[in-house]
Amino acid sequence: MSEPLEKREEKNIRKKRKLENTENSNNNTNNKKNKNDKKKKHDKRKTNDRKKNKADSHEGEEEEDNNNVIDGSNPVPQIERSDFSTNDGGDGGDDDNNDKVDYDFELLEVSEFTKKAIGEMGFTKMTEIQAKTIPPLMVGRDVLGAAKTGSGKTLAFLIPAIEVLYKLKFKPRNGTGVIVISPTRELALQILGVAKDLLKFHQQTFGIVMGGANRQAEVQKITKGVNLLIATPGRLLDHLQNTKGFIFKNLKALIIDEADRILDIGFEEEMRQIIRILPKENRQTMLFSATLTTKVEDLARISLREGPIYINVDEKKENATVEGLVQGYVVCESDKRFLLLFTFLKKNLKKKMIVFFSSCNSVKYHAELLNYIDVPVLDLHGKQKQTKRTNTFFEFINADHGILFCTDVAARGLDIPAVDWIIQYDPPDDPRDYIHRVGRTARAGGQGKSLLFLLPGELGFLRYLKNAKVPLNEYQFPENKIANVQSQLEKLVEKNYYLHQSARDGFRSYLCSYASYSLKSIFNINNLDLQKVGKAFGFQVPPKVNITIGASGKDSRHRGGNNNNNNNSLNNNNNNNNKAHFLKQRTSALKKDNNKQWSR
Repeated sequence: MSEPLEKREEKNIRKKRKLENTENSNNNTNNKKNKNDKKKKHDKRKTNDRKKNKADSHEGEEEEDNNNVIDGSNPVPQIERSDFSTNDGGDGGDDDNNDKVDYDFELLEVSEFTKKAIGEMGFTKMTEIQAKTIPPLMVGRDVLGAAKTGSGKTLAFLIPAIEVLYKLKFKPRNGTGVIVISPTRELALQILGVAKDLLKFHQQTFGIVMGGANRQAEVQKITKGVNLLIATPGRLLDHLQNTKGFIFKNLKALIIDEADRILDIGFEEEMRQIIRILPKENRQTMLFSATLTTKVEDLARISLREGPIYINVDEKKENATVEGLVQGYVVCESDKRFLLLFTFLKKNLKKKMIVFFSSCNSVKYHAELLNYIDVPVLDLHGKQKQTKRTNTFFEFINADHGILFCTDVAARGLDIPAVDWIIQYDPPDDPRDYIHRVGRTARAGGQGKSLLFLLPGELGFLRYLKNAKVPLNEYQFPENKIANVQSQLEKLVEKNYYLHQSARDGFRSYLCSYASYSLKSIFNINNLDLQKVGKAFGFQVPPKVNITIGASGKDSRHRGGNNNNNNNSLNNNNNNNNKAHFLKQRTSALKKDNNKQWSR
């Protein structure tokens, strides 16, 4: 008969304490030896080297003092700012520490089941964040990890979490032992896929709860017992508060992935409630974030235990984006933007590309337009039903080549294999968003390229990117190489009712999004040439639209010129079935005629 979970855990704690005592004893002996060795080396150094080392030492101490306290208003746990080179955290100040880290997965002290799964997944070497994070997590330390997107954070937290479940012999009747919180549904699904592969040879159960999914089906699975649960914040809080059969009293590990994104999209209060509800005793917490903001540090303060370890593998690197990423920008007037995008996509149909837009309606319009003229694209945005989003996501993942139009819903954490190009058709509002967008390519040591579209009046954004350690080169596209399909575009939008509706909605949403940019000195809606913007959406004369500027909704302004066409009235809400009707018209003679013109 198997032992109760509490007894198994107590035995493991005793073993761990015994091991720590042995390690401390060995460390004391080694420290004395190391001090003597260092003294001999120190005596041989030149005077200039001694001065330099002394200055470096003082500088490191000052930085550590400044960063230890997250919030100076209250006594809080100290965070060790260390670049981690050994299982016990290293000394955090030596550039040679990287040489001491072994990046071979085979040498990790994990179960044979986990090793076998890692091997079948095709991994042999760890990334830097994995090599520096997994060892301290395996001995039960709390970790605040910062690393660029595409650095391999998912395996870094899942491997130790699964080992906890394995060592404690978790069974469905024990309930949930590990919870992973993700900002978006797509990222949650992706983590689920990795967890499924890692648990292939284990007996522990796993599952997912997220907004948009069948809640009753989730309740049934939770009550049967899900050992490793992946969740989005809102749905997790719902189950914690309302699902009676949810056993989480045995929780041993809480993982918060993409913490900055979770807070950016408005889940700060939900996270506070979740942390208040979950048991704190004997709970290990792993908090990962691509960027460390004040809100992230505040979340770390309330969720991590005393003495957590801080690991930032990017602190000493020159660029904020991953190596292997070639980045550029192109300066283009508003009326030439779509023509350039169309030309670029047509020339790279055998590549795998992601194109970012600033609004759902803009994604919808451009996807409908290009599919209509036989440039196949997929679209992913927040207004779609969850089933549609999931199917689109996996279709693009499994494709060898293709084009995905999306909003920032797909910008964080997603691991899409072999993406060749990231195109930011609409620029982001913040350098951090730029970094997360381009993080979809050149992942885990791979290669990739990115292209940022800028208007002449938006070049000031490059200064912000430079300050954020993002290097960009200007790309030149000769005008005589750009497909001149403007007249065909305008005729198509004018003749097709549903496409006209979609173009109008996209135009309006683009202006609303532009008006909401925080960097007003660079992205100022009053500086836009609306005639040229309208051209990019296929209008000879831009429709007159009402846009609301500011959260209060009181500042409404009319934009555009043509108010005579009923198609342009903002009171005509877009029918949800427009796309279905729209696709039926693809077989019409009008489409055949247009295809001949667009293919020239």
